[in-house]
Amino acid sequence: MSNLENEAFVINPGVNHLPRGGYVVPSSSGLIQFGAPPETIKDTMILPEKVPRIFVLPDQMFSIEKGIAVAELEFPIYYNHFLCQKKTYILGTKEQQEQLTVVLKESVFGPEKVDLSSEYPEGEKSEGYPNIKAEMDFFRGNRTLDDLIHFAVFKKNRIQINNVIIDRDEKKGFLVYDEGKLIAEVPLTIEYRIKHDVGARLPEPYEAPEFGITCLGPSHGFDPSDNTSGFIIWVNGRGIMIDPPVNSTEWLRSSNVNPKLIDHIILTHTHADHDAGTFQKILEEFPVTIHTTETIMDSFIRKYTALTKMTKKQLYNLFNFQPVILNTPLYIEGAKFIYHYSLHSIPTIGFRMHYQNQSFVYTSDHLNDPATIDKLNELGVFPKNRHEFLKAFPWHYNIIYHEGGIPPLHTPVSYLASLPEEIQKKITVYHIARKDFPEKSHLNMAKFGIQNTLYPEIISAKYSSAIKILDVLNHVDLFRDFSITKAREILMVINEVQYKRGDLIIHKDTAGDKFYVIISGNVSVSGIDSDVKKTYGKYEYFGEASIITGENRSADIIAETDVYALTIERSAFLNLIAGTQLETELRKLIDARKSNSWDVLSKSKIFGSMTSHQKTQIESLMKLTNVKGGSNLIEYNKTAEMGYILIKGTVNLIKNNKVKHEFLPGDFIGDIFGLLKNIKSTFTARAVSDVEIYCIDHQDMSAFIQKNPGIYMRLVRFHEEIIGD
Repeated sequence: MSNLENEAFVINPGVNHLPRGGYVVPSSSGLIQFGAPPETIKDTMILPEKVPRIFVLPDQMFSIEKGIAVAELEFPIYYNHFLCQKKTYILGTKEQQEQLTVVLKESVFGPEKVDLSSEYPEGEKSEGYPNIKAEMDFFRGNRTLDDLIHFAVFKKNRIQINNVIIDRDEKKGFLVYDEGKLIAEVPLTIEYRIKHDVGARLPEPYEAPEFGITCLGPSHGFDPSDNTSGFIIWVNGRGIMIDPPVNSTEWLRSSNVNPKLIDHIILTHTHADHDAGTFQKILEEFPVTIHTTETIMDSFIRKYTALTKMTKKQLYNLFNFQPVILNTPLYIEGAKFIYHYSLHSIPTIGFRMHYQNQSFVYTSDHLNDPATIDKLNELGVFPKNRHEFLKAFPWHYNIIYHEGGIPPLHTPVSYLASLPEEIQKKITVYHIARKDFPEKSHLNMAKFGIQNTLYPEIISAKYSSAIKILDVLNHVDLFRDFSITKAREILMVINEVQYKRGDLIIHKDTAGDKFYVIISGNVSVSGIDSDVKKTYGKYEYFGEASIITGENRSADIIAETDVYALTIERSAFLNLIAGTQLETELRKLIDARKSNSWDVLSKSKIFGSMTSHQKTQIESLMKLTNVKGGSNLIEYNKTAEMGYILIKGTVNLIKNNKVKHEFLPGDFIGDIFGLLKNIKSTFTARAVSDVEIYCIDHQDMSAFIQKNPGIYMRLVRFHEEIIGD
């Protein structure tokens, strides 16, 4: 049974935990929901009382650890307004009111000002050029945000709705009184619990195809029984995520699909069911590239600046932005994409894609109803070329991914079912609940899961084997900055090897004869003095230490799954790295690992959740150092040249001549903003006792942070918690 089948959930007196996170408290004023992580509406809309109308905002509206908003109110607001014709009541602080107003305006109504002229090669004369503002105004009607919500602000930490009083207590949390009686105590912070259909887990790690399409979810945000829509296009062994639904990364790992296979996202618009998973993906191991228009990206940044309280510049530093030019061929991993604006309530893009002999069109959310399109044209909403563009849908393409849903925002599935049979057979419908799918049609419903990946027949690209090897080199930090000359050298000396699950790849105490890079599969390290399991996966390497030091192998390496790897013989590897910065970095990595650095990082509050790939990255930057008690690691009003990770001993943070914090083993000691901006420190960090630490040069630390946006956000939050600026 799918783990999205709704477990029996009954509202009882007191505090009720929602399956996806947050709390619901029944009261004489109705159900009151505290916190609203993504898709909690799927938990509440199956209740007899239906979706709550009263929401209390948690202290932090954004979870850095999970990378999601825990005050996701867009869908409850839609439900209460459009289905129940009622307002949603939101309770929070004045600052939260300001934050949420920005978020909801962007999500519900779109940007206030729109100028698309720079996004088209010929400006307003371009094919399909829309008057987006007029289209948004049509869908919006005369509504304002005040028609949808009522925001009430806590005054002196108290708020009252009819006979219900909610007090906000820093120590006890939210205290709920009904007719003078305490009925519930709710935490100020909200945890988010992942609830996502995994489907079939592959027995071996997924090997991405040259071309394929995997559905991440076939349905919409109001369907309690299925995953919200999104999918992956596989091209040349790499994945391109389109509007990943929330928890997509967790689903990939659970399905035995390495998230490192995906470093591109196409963001079509900023409705919560389309952008929540995008931000989660941003906070992964490495900066992803987001492809969208400047208009949509500006909206995305405004929304998440308000949610996270980060600056615009800080957010842009978390990912690579590739602006989309409409009606212009742009390439991702060798596939040609041509983007257009769909017909929707806020700016939304769809695209056409060509790879080898296949053509593919994706509508995104789009009202593809000829009668409505003609009506809007008669009302003067469309420029002439926009009307013609929308009517000329490319039904001749080989593969059509078309949304279906409830008008006036979505295409009625009855229209798709009325198309000629030969066209219907090419259409895969997504964004629709199973109960609404017309079974007697010739349409195909999107099927969730890696096991249902579509593999259209293609003519393979030239040089596919060389492309695969170069892709590996590009994703291994050691080789990423190598010149074409060096890449040529590697291609000449590299070999491909395969191992079966359980094979002993490296035997402890033998001579180091090869360097290994994993293309697919996982290996485990055993025979070392550590209580933390050490595994390596795709794009990670091993075997370098004994080659460089000349010492025998220090551990056994065993294939946990079937493994496909690249190897370089010892002499060729030494020749490749001789005299390069890479040799210096590898020697630092070896020295750090001799001090049990892996265990220190694994047990750290900040670094413990890092992947093995990230731990290897930072290990190569660390230098073991001993510092005498009484010494200052960082001095107030001086520029810090180093950051530190504490191994053992006591270090205090001193600010305004007072001890404000005592660092724990594994903590990062440094002024994160000072390191990034090369500015003077706002505090002193002093060793109280003799301490053992890892030193990291500020330039190296800055480069590491920029490569790992999730770590950056955790360090920023840690900095704010202990330093307060």
